[in-house]
Amino acid sequence: MPTAATRTAEKLPDGNSATLDEMVSAQKAIKEYNKAIESYVSCIKLEHDSAASKVGEKPSPEQKKALDDMERVEVQKHNAAIDQLQSVAARFNEQVRLFKAKHKTSRRLRDRCSSPSRLTS
Repeated sequence: MPTAATRTAEKLPDGNSATLDEMVSAQKAIKEYNKAIESYVSCIKLEHDSAASKVGEKPSPEQKKALDDMERVEVQKHNAAIDQLQSVAARFNEQVRLFKAKHKTSRRLRDRCSSPSRLTS
């Protein structure tokens, strides 16, 4: 699992207090994390394909069992990586919703206070 990308993606800003720059930076980190996960998943497949090609067309029962075990472990790794990515993305999306809700309210208040028609009423 890509540890540097994981640490970056795990440090999500709080949508209630984050700045726009912090949210944009987090979005970039999530995109990099996604690329790292895609690369990791590709390596898992490559590792399996390489092992399978070494066995040949007619694996022995022991080789077949070893390949099946390897495939089972690789499926678990793949699923864990995707689950983690989805979890990080869901948490980030929640922070984005909080950020947008907070700034929508602030924007409305700012617009109401700066509107010329509001000042004369």
